[in-house]
Amino acid sequence: MTICVGQRLGGQAVAGKAGDKPPTRGAWLVPAGATRRSAQRRARLHVAARSAGKGGGVLDRPGVLPGQQRGRETRRRRPPSYRVLLHNDNYNRREYVVQVLMKVVEGTTVDDAVNIMQEAHINGLAMVTQCAQDKAELYCESLRLNGLIATIEPAGTGGSDGTSSS
Repeated sequence: MTICVGQRLGGQAVAGKAGDKPPTRGAWLVPAGATRRSAQRRARLHVAARSAGKGGGVLDRPGVLPGQQRGRETRRRRPPSYRVLLHNDNYNRREYVVQVLMKVVEGTTVDDAVNIMQEAHINGLAMVTQCAQDKAELYCESLRLNGLIATIEPAGTGGSDGTSSS
């Protein structure tokens, strides 16, 4: 099998003899018996791929996607926060309130539950947690089903210490 070395020069494919020193840049191999047309096509493809420069002719990702405006950032909005408030009552024992808080509100430790219960006992009201509305409603309903008095309010209203002005 004889292999000829060719190079695209001035719009024409040039083939050399087997054993010739291959040209430097842009060299390509043509199997013996290949047509001149296929050799020229390979030369064009090779030159086109080489001349594309850095990146090999691959288009870069556009900086701005269709439908977006430049300079405007899209941020995901957080759902509004709600406070779950525990009210003091004269019906439930303190130990029971601590047990219910630990059972209903996930992640509540014994110390946290005791502090919440103590604050509700002394001040008449204590903030149990602040979370999304659906979770706050779930906690409030669960506390009520266990016999405690609980309400929810949007986090933007009331005092910053967890007490409500009403």
